[in-house]
Amino acid sequence: MSRLSRSLRSSGAALAAACLLALASGGASAQEVNVYSARHYDTDLALYDDFTAQTGIEVNLIEGSADELIERIAAEGRNSPADVLITVDAGRLWRADQANLFQPVRSAVLEARIPAHLRHPDGHWFGLSKRARVIFYDRAEGPPAGLDSYEDLADPGFAGTVCIRSSSNIYNQSLMASIIAAHGEAAAEAWATGVVDHFARGPAGNDRAQIKSVVAGECTVAVANTYYWGQMIASDDATEHGAAARVGILFPNQDGRGAHVNISGGGVIATAPNRDGAIRFLEYLTGPDAQALFAEAANEYPIDPSVPLSGPIAEWGAFKEDTVNASLLGSNNPAAVRIFDRAGWR
Repeated sequence: MSRLSRSLRSSGAALAAACLLALASGGASAQEVNVYSARHYDTDLALYDDFTAQTGIEVNLIEGSADELIERIAAEGRNSPADVLITVDAGRLWRADQANLFQPVRSAVLEARIPAHLRHPDGHWFGLSKRARVIFYDRAEGPPAGLDSYEDLADPGFAGTVCIRSSSNIYNQSLMASIIAAHGEAAAEAWATGVVDHFARGPAGNDRAQIKSVVAGECTVAVANTYYWGQMIASDDATEHGAAARVGILFPNQDGRGAHVNISGGGVIATAPNRDGAIRFLEYLTGPDAQALFAEAANEYPIDPSVPLSGPIAEWGAFKEDTVNASLLGSNNPAAVRIFDRAGWR
């Protein structure tokens, strides 16, 4: 990334002013694309550098939380300099789409590389990488008998064994949304109530904390995203690495619908000054080199199933994934939140 792009990462006002000046003088430059991103990984910066090297299109980057960026683009309105919004979790992409931030895109490249269930049906957004939400256990104890699915966590045999984070977490909300899609709201609420009754402790901490709680003996099983384990196993921190090395992983529902997966994804903003550059940017991120880097450096699964697994997550091998369309993880989100509230999942 150029010095200009790096400086704009910390100066959103400068980017907005520059792009508004470009609009006033006749349009945005075809040689730059303005990316608003809620992903904060050095991997992504390396990809943006490579995109510029390959295409000559400069990447101007604004970073923030998903909610901040969604609010910002909406507030900027038709004069927004944003070309692309990238964020984590289909639930957040749904929020952006509900705010009418995206425009429909047809791209033979994106449609060939990205399975249909991992992109919006009308091309409003596209998955760029994926992660599975799985069950961790202590390797020394072995996989808990009778635990093969998310649904099993509500069975009486698992009372007092479960560690999982708060219901306010978007990852849990999307998991609940997938259960609603599979079983309906009534069955999903019964499941949530059962899991709450089986908490080993109240929800606390992030996904890494759930994994560490298994190692500390606070719980028998924990629910967390795969890429957190990958980050921990690759960590120079002895505590993090040691905890990750001690846990095993169980991909749920392998005899049924498959393990729940979620995505990082992006879409072209409805008022994008450089629509063609934005599409080209998304196409680049789904190419084989970029997909390999997502896996090797960010411990995420490639969105393109033809790209081989690499990095720490490769040791787990392939798994069967739930193919419910990721858009339902968003549209079912309000129902998921209501169910969590009624079940007492805090």
